[in-house]
Amino acid sequence: MLTRLLIVEDELHIRHFIRIALQDEGFQVFEAETIKQGLLEAATRQPDVIIIDLGLPDGDGKQLITELRSWCSTPILVLSARDREEEKVSALDVGADDYLSKPFGMPELLARIRALLRRHRIVPERASSRVAFGNIKVDLASHEVTRDDQPVHLTPIEYRLLMALIEGQGCVLTHRQLLLKVWGAEYSERAHYLRVHMAHLRQKLEVEAAQPRHLITELQVGYRLIGLQSF
Repeated sequence: MLTRLLIVEDELHIRHFIRIALQDEGFQVFEAETIKQGLLEAATRQPDVIIIDLGLPDGDGKQLITELRSWCSTPILVLSARDREEEKVSALDVGADDYLSKPFGMPELLARIRALLRRHRIVPERASSRVAFGNIKVDLASHEVTRDDQPVHLTPIEYRLLMALIEGQGCVLTHRQLLLKVWGAEYSERAHYLRVHMAHLRQKLEVEAAQPRHLITELQVGYRLIGLQSF
């Protein structure tokens, strides 16, 4: 069965360019140019990934993301000319999984789509499995963390932070999302808490804390965990 992608973009030449490139890679592609059409196509086509532009004729693309997130967990990639930090943070906060600014290269777009598909498809295996990244293994049932098969002691906050990143499936989690999930609403503006504990987590889990390969900073936006796999 072909992987299905939905593009919600009002500029015809961009839709055409993306559709041709994705079809050449073996994807089945559906199109919409408004929020209303996007919701209809998402409900009827059941796409595996949705690509959304923020500047749509009948409203802001973030409205579409918010509505989609009320009933579906399909990976969403924002593709927008808006490259300001506030726009990226806002889109990720309402439920987007990734954000790519225009102009963009097709190889990067394809790589991000493949990454979203990988993350999404290993979710059902997580409930009773173990996960790993680099030389780190995490047993989700026993809450045990090892490095090179040796136990690693994490504080309760460090462990909750790691779990939030694992549950994020490699997607960017904003500072606010992590603060809310790990510390709670009263700490949602205390970004320095997050920086301190992320530094501690890197010291314990990265080979070189100053040059992390897995606990990655998305500058001025948040963090993501990459290289995660089930075993």
